[in-house]
Amino acid sequence: MDETTRPPERDQSHSREPSNAPDTRPRLSTTNPATGQPGQSYEGHSRDEAIAIAQAVRGAFEEWRRTSFAERAALMKRAAEVLRRRKDEFAELMTAEMGKLLKDGRAEAEKCAFNCDHFAENAERYLAREPVDLAGSKAFVTYNPLGVVLAVMPWNFPFWQAFRFAAPGLMAGNAAVLKHASNVPGCALAIESVFREAGFPEDLFRTVLIPGRDVQALIENPAIAAVTLTGSVEAGRQVAGAAGAVLKKSVLELGGSDAYLVLEDAEIEKAARVCAAARMVNGGQSCIAGKRFIAIAPVREAFERALVEAMRSYTMGDPRDEATKLGPMQSVKARDDIHAQVQESVHKGARLLLGGEVPDQPGAWYPATVLSGVQPGMPAYDEEVFGPVAAIIEAADEAEAIRIANGSQFGLGSGVLTEDLVRGERIAAEDLEAGLSFVNGNVRSDPRMPFGGVKDSGYGRECSHFGIREFTNIKSVVVER
Repeated sequence: MDETTRPPERDQSHSREPSNAPDTRPRLSTTNPATGQPGQSYEGHSRDEAIAIAQAVRGAFEEWRRTSFAERAALMKRAAEVLRRRKDEFAELMTAEMGKLLKDGRAEAEKCAFNCDHFAENAERYLAREPVDLAGSKAFVTYNPLGVVLAVMPWNFPFWQAFRFAAPGLMAGNAAVLKHASNVPGCALAIESVFREAGFPEDLFRTVLIPGRDVQALIENPAIAAVTLTGSVEAGRQVAGAAGAVLKKSVLELGGSDAYLVLEDAEIEKAARVCAAARMVNGGQSCIAGKRFIAIAPVREAFERALVEAMRSYTMGDPRDEATKLGPMQSVKARDDIHAQVQESVHKGARLLLGGEVPDQPGAWYPATVLSGVQPGMPAYDEEVFGPVAAIIEAADEAEAIRIANGSQFGLGSGVLTEDLVRGERIAAEDLEAGLSFVNGNVRSDPRMPFGGVKDSGYGRECSHFGIREFTNIKSVVVER
């Protein structure tokens, strides 16, 4: 993979290198985004070693698929316990490798534990056989595991993204190989250690530390049954193409440019607080962060003022300080890409209301930024800006606001700010082209609700009973009497 390609949001890991590229062990080195100082360095796996690991995982699957839901649930509950007991350690690791606020890292570990508990408690119900009335014959639908799922995961939520696929996948009877983003190798190994410590079979969940160029070889190997990716649109196309060429199932969660509609009947101060929180989740480095704020003309100026004040409160600071609301970006390059998008948007006519300047200090810092007067042809309008930059777009009325929101190539999350809940529900449920729509709240994932997008935001669903069934063989069984 070419990990320098824009957009900077996640591991861009699937461009092919010549087939005669040497099969060597890579060295994965980390950099502290807050200081720019070198961090830990890890020896990775060669392509052949990664394939051998996948084959070992396939061997573990053959026994695991025969275990009962009760056996799986007991181990998954232990994984939740490990996550809670080691959450401070894991939060420190996330902060060191990708700059996440320490308090957010602890919350992420807790969310992963909740996810493990949820699927431990609900997988058997989600995957229960479903009887079908065929007038005399016994008939039912059953859900069987597919095998080994290869997960190609991003750095921005290094634990949550992995556990979001792993907990339902293992509870469904599958096994897993994790190829994580190259800047969070410590997190990748720590995730494997959670399952080991919880008592899962040794080879049931394995991490491979490989460059992106080796991902296709894994997808093509018979040991892998399916693949799931969270990443850029281009990475998704390449993974989907590789999986499709060998007729293997894939689930893709790709980019987003979530639109929030601020209607004329919204309570403006409250709306601005919701929009700021939506934009600034994880320092703006989230696929489901609010990015485009479409305000109806009569309230646009008031919303501008309120959003600037709400965003101003997100001051940069030490990610280990509990009072900090905005830490560094994941890398200097990612920061520079964000700044280039802001500068080009301003050059093309956007008004800079807040931020927009690179601070003179070491590390990957970028301030909370607000642009208004954003129009088509500007990066802030057309592209996913993966950082703390809010783009305000004016619409004449509700119909135009919906048209602008749906005009994006993306369709992951969306929001509606209004005091008329019936109106908001109608727009969210019926009009917005997105996998998730929230009224008067910021978009977020939850194990109890399906998660995923449409259009260039990908396909398939994670979480809930929809997610756990994605990597199962949905089999029809008929027994003639």
